[in-house]
Amino acid sequence: MKSFMIQGSKILATGSAIPSTSLSNDQISEIVQTSDEWISTRTGIKERRLLTGLNQSVIDLAILAANKALDKISMDPSNLDLIILATSSPNDLFGSASQVQAKIGALNAVAFDLTAACSGFVLGLVTASQFLRSGSYRNVLVIGADVLSKWIDWSDRSTCILFGDAAGAAILQSCPIEDNAILNFQLNTDGNYSDNLSIAYQEEIIPHPLLNLHQGSFKYISMNGREVYKFAVSQVPLSILKCLNSLKMSIDDVDWLLLHQANERILNAVADKLCISSSKIITNLSKYGNTSAASIPLALDEAIEENKISNNDIIAVAGFGAGLTWGTIIIRWESAILK
Repeated sequence: MKSFMIQGSKILATGSAIPSTSLSNDQISEIVQTSDEWISTRTGIKERRLLTGLNQSVIDLAILAANKALDKISMDPSNLDLIILATSSPNDLFGSASQVQAKIGALNAVAFDLTAACSGFVLGLVTASQFLRSGSYRNVLVIGADVLSKWIDWSDRSTCILFGDAAGAAILQSCPIEDNAILNFQLNTDGNYSDNLSIAYQEEIIPHPLLNLHQGSFKYISMNGREVYKFAVSQVPLSILKCLNSLKMSIDDVDWLLLHQANERILNAVADKLCISSSKIITNLSKYGNTSAASIPLALDEAIEENKISNNDIIAVAGFGAGLTWGTIIIRWESAILK
């Protein structure tokens, strides 16, 4: 019988995966009327990665990111208790986490999908930490992965320039409460603005004969960029400050600001509102574009690999996007890996 004692939680390892095919701004300008200068100055994006292989899906990227994280700490997949796959582009509408579970050999783990678009990884971390804090599980794998290239209208300049494909993963483990590294979180949803960023379902005009069912299909990504920008710049700083205030911390205590990699203008505007130096922003947006649920774990993994983040650094992590959803996690970084 499990003992439900309050525990802490910490991140043991991270991993990430990107497709081999890159698409530059110059190449996009051959598809739609745009230019490298137009895209770069408005978004900060120079290129993005696309999953182009036959029969490849989000699962392939998720598996690679998960295995990299497991390898870093030499963890046997059978030691995982739970797998959370944050994705809005599963290869099966019923969910893809179970396929990841089987293919990495984590046969003792419960696995489920979590759908919250660009906020997915943040919600995944929060969900994992709650299972760990309650003592229900000891080891949890959280994966943020999206292949939105499959849901883009490549004739729509407003969206096709923004998105790329990737996956990122983190392994969390329970720990004594005094060693807790996931210090606090703050989450929000406002469904009144859900139409501003969506992949909507569209019914067919002709009903199903006899049954009178109107069956349809999902459309491409639709986004009101102006409204999403206003939402992110107004709400994300408030979320970060509220989370810090609950810990009796200030913005001066933050060593790194890790935001969902949506648009360089959003990253800089949020930093300006918080009066935090741009040198503290973790970003790889120029290389990968907006990779949705993968953007935060991908940027985190790269920052760790580049030795940017040191032990006891405070990281303010914030995701925001479709729903509309947004949220913050404050992390005290403790490396479990000796390099």
